[in-house]
Amino acid sequence: MTSENHGTVKGDSTLVMSPSGSSSQGQPLLPSTSKPIQELPDELIQAGWSKCWSKRENRPYYFNRFTNQSLWEMPVLGQHDVISDPLGLNAAPATAEGAGDPSLGNGQSKRRLSEEATQGNSFKRPKVEMTPVTPTTPTVPISPSTPGAKPWSSATEDKHSQPILPTPAPAYRPTAVYWDLDVPTNAVIRERAPADHLPPHPEIELQRAQLTAKLRQHYHELCYQREGIDPPRESFNRWLLERKVVDKGPDPLLPSDCDPVISPSMFREVMNDIPIRLSRIKYKEEARKLLFKYAEAAKKMIDSRNASPDSRKVVKWNVEDTINWLRKDHSASKEDYMDRLEHLRKQCGPHVAAVAKDSVEGICTKIYHISTEYVRRVRQAHLNLLKECNITDGAEAPEVQDRLVYCYPVRLALPSPPQPRVELHFENDIACLRFKGEMVKVNRNYFNKLELLYRYSCIDDSRFEKFLSRVWCLIKRYQVMFGSGLNEGTGLQGALPVPVFEALNKQFGVTFECFASPLNCYFKQFCSAFPDIDGFFGSRGPFLNFCPASGSFEANPPFCEELMDAMVTHFEELLERSKEPLSFIIFVPEWRDPPTPALTRMEASAFRRHQLTVPAFEHEYRSGSQHICKREEMYYKAVHGTAVIFLQNDAGFAKWEPTPERIQELQAAYRVSGRSLSSPGPSSTSSANTGGDKDSKTGQEGACLDTPGNQDNSSPKEKNAPDTASI
Repeated sequence: MTSENHGTVKGDSTLVMSPSGSSSQGQPLLPSTSKPIQELPDELIQAGWSKCWSKRENRPYYFNRFTNQSLWEMPVLGQHDVISDPLGLNAAPATAEGAGDPSLGNGQSKRRLSEEATQGNSFKRPKVEMTPVTPTTPTVPISPSTPGAKPWSSATEDKHSQPILPTPAPAYRPTAVYWDLDVPTNAVIRERAPADHLPPHPEIELQRAQLTAKLRQHYHELCYQREGIDPPRESFNRWLLERKVVDKGPDPLLPSDCDPVISPSMFREVMNDIPIRLSRIKYKEEARKLLFKYAEAAKKMIDSRNASPDSRKVVKWNVEDTINWLRKDHSASKEDYMDRLEHLRKQCGPHVAAVAKDSVEGICTKIYHISTEYVRRVRQAHLNLLKECNITDGAEAPEVQDRLVYCYPVRLALPSPPQPRVELHFENDIACLRFKGEMVKVNRNYFNKLELLYRYSCIDDSRFEKFLSRVWCLIKRYQVMFGSGLNEGTGLQGALPVPVFEALNKQFGVTFECFASPLNCYFKQFCSAFPDIDGFFGSRGPFLNFCPASGSFEANPPFCEELMDAMVTHFEELLERSKEPLSFIIFVPEWRDPPTPALTRMEASAFRRHQLTVPAFEHEYRSGSQHICKREEMYYKAVHGTAVIFLQNDAGFAKWEPTPERIQELQAAYRVSGRSLSSPGPSSTSSANTGGDKDSKTGQEGACLDTPGNQDNSSPKEKNAPDTASI
C-alpha cells in the first residue's frame, strides 16, 4: 500500500542513468511524481493570491491570504482593496481591459463568510491539476524551482496572454530571507522504496511530547537523588542525538533498541559533573571558592560511598592538604588557585569516579528502560488510531527499479489518516497554531517558508487540508527535542551564514545540506532527523541512511562526538563506492585538546583534498531558534575555531577542486558583518550546550579561564561547560 503523500516511484518511460553512471540517454530524472501547478502568474502569487474552489457556488474564486480579500474574477495588480481603501484613493488607474466590463466595478469582491465553520483545517489552497510525466520529458530534470519553470503556473499557460504587470507591495513582505529554495539539486541517488514510518498525527505527537517531558523530569530527579547534582546542561538533548546513531527502534524521537544500553555520552557528562560542576571563572575569589567547594564535595562523596581504604586515604590526605593551603596562603593569584584545583582533580578524580561509576551507570540504564516503555505506549496508541481509520501496517512493499534518479523527499508507505482541526492566528509577525490548548509559534516569514517547502514536496495534499496539522506536528517535535529551558537547544539547529551558503553554491556547486531541518535549511533539498514529518517539507531522511551516488554536499553536523564519528564513516564508504563526482565540505569544531576522533580521521583520510581553519570570534552562525527569535538575535559569534575539510573522490575533485581562488571567495564570505551577538548563549539558568551545540564544551576535565579573545579549541572530553554557556 502506498501513501497518498509519499507514493511509490513507478516505472515509466522516463530517461534514467545506468547503474554505472554513464547514461546513454541523458541525465538522471526526478521520480515519476509530478508537482501541482497553479494557474496564477508569479506576481499574484507573491502578492498572496491563490486560486480556490467554492463548494457553495461550484466555481473558482481568488483569495489573498495577506488581506483576506476574495474575488470571483482574477485580481489585477494595482486595483484597490475595497475594505482598507473603500474610496479607491490609492488605486491604480483602471486599465482598458477592465473598463470594458462595467458589471465588474472597481475590484468587485466576493466577501467570504467568516461565520461559516469549515471542517478540518481551515487553510484553503488552490485546486491543482497533476501533469503526468511523459516520454517527452526533457533529459535535464525540471524541479519546481528550476529557473525558467514557474512552479505555480499552468503547463499550458500562454505567456503572451497575460500582460507584464508591476510587482505590488503586499500586506506582509519578509524583511530578510535566509534561504534560497530556487536552487535545483545535483544530488543523485538510487531509487528507493517508501519508508515504513507511521504517518504523523497531532494526537500522537502530543502524547509523545508529554512522555518526553516526563522522561526529562525523571532524569533530573535521578541525578539529584543519586549524585546530588543537577543534570549537565543539555545532556539529555545530546543523549537523544547519540542514541539515534545506534537506535533501531520504531520511534522517530525516543530510543528503544540500542546497543549498548548505557549511553557513553550521558555517562561521560554526568561523571564530569561529579562531585561538582566546574564553571568558568573570571575573578580570584571565584577560583578560591571553587577550589574549596571541590575539596569538600570530594571528601563528602568518598566518606558516603563504599570506597576502598586506599582511596579514602588518598582523597582525605589531598583534601586536608588543600584546605590547609587555603587557610595559610591569602596572597595567591587566580592562576595559583586554578593550578591547585587541577592538581586536586588529578589526584582525587580517579577515586571519586570509581565510587560513582555504578550509580551513574544505573542512571543511564534507568532512563533508557523508561524510554523503551514510553516508545511502546506511543506506538500502540498510534497503531490503534490508524486501525480506527482502516489503515493497516504490513502491506506488501512496491517494486522499486534499480536506477539512478535525482534525490527526492522521503515518502511514506502508509497513507495519512484524517487530520483534526488546528487553529491558526497571527500575532504581529508570529504565526500561532493551537491544538487542544497546546500552542506552537513560528515567525510569519518562516511559516511562509514552510508553506513553500510543503508545496514543493508534498504530493498527497494539493488543497492544503492537512498543512496546518503537519506544521503543528513539525514545530512541536523540534520544540520537544530542544527542551523547555530558556534558549535551550538553540545550538542544536545552528546554521552557516547566508553568504557562506551562497559561496558554497557558486564556487563548489553545493546544493544539498546533510544536517538541517525544514526550519533552518537554506536549500530545499536536505537531510534531517525526522523523516516521518520532515518528509512533507522536503527532507530526504537522516543522513546516515542517505546514500548519494553523486553531488556536492555541505555537512555542518550537531557537535556530538558519536554522531560526527559515524558521519565520517559514512562519508568514506560513499566516496569509496562511487565513481561519479562526489564532494563533501564539512564544518566541525576545531577541538584540539585532545582532538576529536572525527577530526583526526578526516585529516588522515585519503579523500581529504583541502583543509582550512576559520579562527574563533572571527566568524558567526545563525541561531538554532532563527524561526522564532528576534532579527537582532539571528547571528552569534563562534567562540571556537571551525575546521572546514573537503572530502572528495577523484571525479569530485576534478569537478569541484578547492582552488586558491575558490577558497579565497569562501573565506571572504565568512567575514563577520558586525551583526552577531558579542556574547551568545542562553542564560546560566538554562541547560546549555547541546550535542548539536555549535560552541559546546561538554566534558569537564578542567576549569578554564573566561578571558576575552581566548580561542577555545578544547574538545568536550577536556573542557568544562561554562556557566554562561555558548550557543
